[in-house]
Amino acid sequence: MRIATFNINGIRAAQRRGFEDWLRERQPDVVALQEVRAPAAAVPPGVFGKYHFTYEEGVIPGRNGVAVLTMDPPAAVRTWSGTALVRAPGEDHSDTITLERGPLARGLREFADEGRYIEVDLADAPITVASLYLPKGGIPAHLQKPGRMRDEPDGGIRYARKMRFLDAFARQLTRSRREARARGRELLLMGDLNIAHTRYDVRNWRRSNQAEGFLPEEREWFDSLLSPRTLVDVVRTQYPGVDGPYSWWSWIPGSFTRDVGWRIDYHLATPGLARTAVAAGTDREPAEDRRMSDHAPVVVDYDI
Repeated sequence: MRIATFNINGIRAAQRRGFEDWLRERQPDVVALQEVRAPAAAVPPGVFGKYHFTYEEGVIPGRNGVAVLTMDPPAAVRTWSGTALVRAPGEDHSDTITLERGPLARGLREFADEGRYIEVDLADAPITVASLYLPKGGIPAHLQKPGRMRDEPDGGIRYARKMRFLDAFARQLTRSRREARARGRELLLMGDLNIAHTRYDVRNWRRSNQAEGFLPEEREWFDSLLSPRTLVDVVRTQYPGVDGPYSWWSWIPGSFTRDVGWRIDYHLATPGLARTAVAAGTDREPAEDRRMSDHAPVVVDYDI
């Protein structure tokens, strides 16, 4: 079973840049998407071909939006907002359905309507697949120096917000993993986590220790998610102790060509599923002018 995750940075832009060709050529069985960035009614008709499209768009215009593409209709759907668009191949309706919403971890309600998380139970395999778009965040106030930042100093507001998300999401993820196990399912969390876990996940890691996405506290949080009994970083098990494979490169000219990247897009799987991985990698485009997004798809083949 071929499963992919892809931050497409806007479905309409990705379509213009060749998303449909990639989908047709790679033929994944499941795809987790992040930053779809479109209201349901504006998703291009037919862009997902033969796939069922399950979508949590969120309420922020032109931002966020997470989805899962599957070959068969999902057996169950869950979102934090309690609503989702479920569209079969050939359909173009934009009406959402109301879902049975379970309890949310303390602190997560703040983010529930932002289109950051969706999970589905696959109909053709005992797996719960989740797509996550984690906030980018910022740096703490004491590291902010005017004139040396790309963004205006904000006193650490974006940093604090991301840390609140991390704290709440860790509890929610534990709940989701245990609930999947109770249903007899493995859990596969995929998406753009906006954190590079180790030095092997950032090309210029020495210069990135005070950058959002590679702060020590973010990396420690990532450490807390992983263990042989909870979740496994599937791609890293296929590439132990080597740089990359990166999945994000800045749009700054030359960054992609020089492979000055970050690995921030992940497959985090429960151990039983992780052991079935037989191949993994990043679908890095052959040239800068052929990029579909500032991210590249991360694809894993599981022997299921």
